[in-house]
Amino acid sequence: MVVYYHRIAEDDANAWTVSFELFRRQVRWMKRRFDMISLDEAQRRIRAGKNHRPSVSITFDDGYAVNCQRALPWLIEQRMPCTYFVTAHNVLHEEPFLHDLADGNRFEANSIEQLRDLDAAGVSIGAHSRTHANLAAIADLNTLYDEVVVARDDLERAIGVEIRHFAFPFGLHANLHVEAFRLAREAGYAGVCSAYGGYNFPGDDAFHLQRIGGEGPTVRLKNWLTLDPLKQRRVRRFEYAAVLEDACVGVAAS
Repeated sequence: MVVYYHRIAEDDANAWTVSFELFRRQVRWMKRRFDMISLDEAQRRIRAGKNHRPSVSITFDDGYAVNCQRALPWLIEQRMPCTYFVTAHNVLHEEPFLHDLADGNRFEANSIEQLRDLDAAGVSIGAHSRTHANLAAIADLNTLYDEVVVARDDLERAIGVEIRHFAFPFGLHANLHVEAFRLAREAGYAGVCSAYGGYNFPGDDAFHLQRIGGEGPTVRLKNWLTLDPLKQRRVRRFEYAAVLEDACVGVAAS
């Protein structure tokens, strides 16, 4: 399983903010029951078709500076693998996120220096588009390429690190774009993350990692992570590979 968080803070400002104590209790619960592994290791096990013990990977989206106060230092202290997906425009310019401004909040975004420090401490930095746009609504391929690929390249130059993974903003089925998967794969990403729920089994597609939200009641997270068969049946995996293969066949035939 891959679990995502956004913002760890004490102000209970919105639905995607979790207190540090709740976050710590959840991670400790996970650590007692699962292998805590990186996204790279998760993909290796999926490709290998076997997993000797159920595992969890922790990720964060957006890039909130407050995460550097307690949550990330604690994960680093615990030697817990983590992938930290950041939105390029906000961290490059240290500007608040538009979805927070719409709610009257001006939360500080991570600085490039903070991201360099996280990388040096072993946190894997990931890309989360340039502007946190709904990529499914973008029809222009140049704009989509900028959001998925050029934004990553800008981050790599600014931070001085290779970025291997991409996470779709919002990440529901309605926010995913087949062309974004294609661009990500062709640009050399190791994998792409959604956020609509779902499990990743050995032998599944290792490029697309389905993620489960850690925000909200802990009982809901525990229900997901103990492999709820109802959720397993009801969550439809976003299919993109066949569409890309059909496009490749069409190009070859022409």
